[in-house]
Amino acid sequence: MQQQTPSPIAEWVARKLGAGIARLFYKVETHGAESLPEGGFLLLPNHLTWVDAIILQLACPRPIRFIVWEEIYKQRRLQPFFRLIGTFPISDKHAKDSIRAAAQLIESGEVVCIFPEGELSRSGTLNRLKRGYEIIARQAKCPVVPVWMDQLWGSIFSYRGGKYFWKWPRKIRYPVTVAFGEPLTAKAADIATVRQRFLDLGEFCYSRRPFLKGHLAEACVRGLKKNPADVAVVDGMDGRTITRSELLAAGLGLSRWVRGNVPEQRVAIVIPPGRGAVIANLAVLLAGKVPVNLNFTAGRAALEASIRKAGVRFCFTAGVVRGKLKDFPWPDRVGLLEEIIPLVRAKMIEWGILSKILPARWLSRLAGIPREGDRAEAFLLFTSGSSGEPKGVALTHRNLLANTNQFGEMLDLGRDDVILGALPFFHSFGATVCLLFPLVESVKLVSYPNPLETSKCAELIAKYGATLLLATPTFLRGYMKRAEPEQLRSLRLVVTGAEKLPDELADAFRARFGIEIMQGYGLTETSPAASFNLPTLSDTEQPTNRRSSCGKLVPGLSAQIRDPESGAQLSLHEKGMLHFKGANVFDGYLGDPERTAEVITDGWFRTGDLARFDEDGFLIIEGRQSRFSKIGGEIVPHETVEAHIVTALGLTAEGERVVAITGVPDEAKGEALVLLSTRDFEMQELRSRLTAAGVTNLWIPKRLQRVEKIPILASGKLDIQGCKLLAEGRGS
Repeated sequence: MQQQTPSPIAEWVARKLGAGIARLFYKVETHGAESLPEGGFLLLPNHLTWVDAIILQLACPRPIRFIVWEEIYKQRRLQPFFRLIGTFPISDKHAKDSIRAAAQLIESGEVVCIFPEGELSRSGTLNRLKRGYEIIARQAKCPVVPVWMDQLWGSIFSYRGGKYFWKWPRKIRYPVTVAFGEPLTAKAADIATVRQRFLDLGEFCYSRRPFLKGHLAEACVRGLKKNPADVAVVDGMDGRTITRSELLAAGLGLSRWVRGNVPEQRVAIVIPPGRGAVIANLAVLLAGKVPVNLNFTAGRAALEASIRKAGVRFCFTAGVVRGKLKDFPWPDRVGLLEEIIPLVRAKMIEWGILSKILPARWLSRLAGIPREGDRAEAFLLFTSGSSGEPKGVALTHRNLLANTNQFGEMLDLGRDDVILGALPFFHSFGATVCLLFPLVESVKLVSYPNPLETSKCAELIAKYGATLLLATPTFLRGYMKRAEPEQLRSLRLVVTGAEKLPDELADAFRARFGIEIMQGYGLTETSPAASFNLPTLSDTEQPTNRRSSCGKLVPGLSAQIRDPESGAQLSLHEKGMLHFKGANVFDGYLGDPERTAEVITDGWFRTGDLARFDEDGFLIIEGRQSRFSKIGGEIVPHETVEAHIVTALGLTAEGERVVAITGVPDEAKGEALVLLSTRDFEMQELRSRLTAAGVTNLWIPKRLQRVEKIPILASGKLDIQGCKLLAEGRGS
């Protein structure tokens, strides 16, 4: 293909004029430009908007020759500009000519740019990288420079909101961060390595977003000031509602009482999800203190350990709750919400008037909320203790501001959306998505205290038109048994996490309700959301969800796959130990530097899960390290064995969980598999069916143990420790 050379003067004028106009609308911050090679090289950026090329040229100190697809190049309105700046087309028919022309330009010292995704992202996530760039790089024998453009998702030129252009700009002089990565050799720049660099650069850019230094309480004030007349919370127990302005006034009024009567920095809260729990948590935050929602379903020993580690001396609760929790180890002082609220009613009225008059920033200053929270502790959660004593996870303002934003960018919920929040606030997903996210992002919350009461939850979904349901696979089985299809008709999104979603449950749920479950992944230590599958987009072939995967990573979160034993970094496409780095990743366990050092190295958090990524960037969790057995030197994943058993025996997805695999010590092979089951069947029959299905002998359980119920935690997760105790004959 013959490449047309533009007039140097005309090109200079066009670039200067274009840059001048672009700077009126965009404020570009650049990193890493000083490390760009001096000669020719190939530039690989992510692709989110129609103005990516302009932004990139603003950031790059040298002129860039862009390669664009022929159908775009031939658009009559754009072609004169493309020719003026020396852009050239590429197509399947003339691919060799375009590759040769690009290689020649690089060899002559030019900077050539190709968007490796080949198309604009419709979901805001990184698409599959196409291999054409590899051919150009190897033919030119040139350096390859990945570059990441951050914050452009949401601009009027992106597809956020389901459309380009026809939306109001969020800000004039829209802020954009552009980060150039270290050059790779042509040989090293394979698909997995370039994707790894994109993730690292994305994390680098996101971690510098200014809002992360803010204070969570001020973010709640700003969020509640939006649409103040809208209902903020519907209490599913009694149907009572509270508007956003009323909630803000109640929180501010009660926060004055907290400041004056609770000298400790951490305040315990023992209230099930509902209007009262939301007010109590908001008040503690607005008072500049740290909410500690205690897991009142845990055993006394676990609760005593949590209270001791947190150092709490005061606890908010309700009289009815205190009356039911007979064996609860209450702290020194207990405040009943129904007794304290009347004492601060006048203050609530005063703050209600002020909140209507003052802008959010002034109101925050008057309330004594600091401008910055950043890495200070904002929320204290305790892990569920699925494999041992609870660990204190101190989440910072930065962590929670990041994760509420990441969740919002991924799911793009609006004012008309309604979340059914039945997950407890002592659960990380409940705290972030069912409590903080609705406050910060102005989304209506319908709360209910018990996710196991799925018949009542289904009634609430139908009554209030809930559009988003958050649950675990364990809870979804309850909907299969107790909910009618018409009750869930308003749902447009069902997100599940905490444990692996079995394929048979996903199929049965879709067949009954016509809803595709979107599996996600997260941990308390990641605040918690780390990845999601997203609903299929109707007008594009870009994959947004993948069966048996946990979706794509949230914005600003980077990942590495490492060898579980040596710690050596592997390709993203290889199976190994999953590590995370990002603004939503916690800084360490409360008062436990040894455990912190075990899981955090150089800012990278070791999740304890074995995983890999496919070429489209979908995260595939192979299982928890604690849910593997090493038998005869071979790693045997418990979840995979469970899936084989469910398939072999034709077990249904309805009702409660019916099987669980655990490992016990074995003198001959190190460990042996024990199958816990609530169903009666012959072990010989199971062995025969698993063998016929091609399951290796090492993966077949050595022993079957009949149990009345599989141990499940209040969070919906499998109780790993409880299963092990049952298998060892020490459980009940």
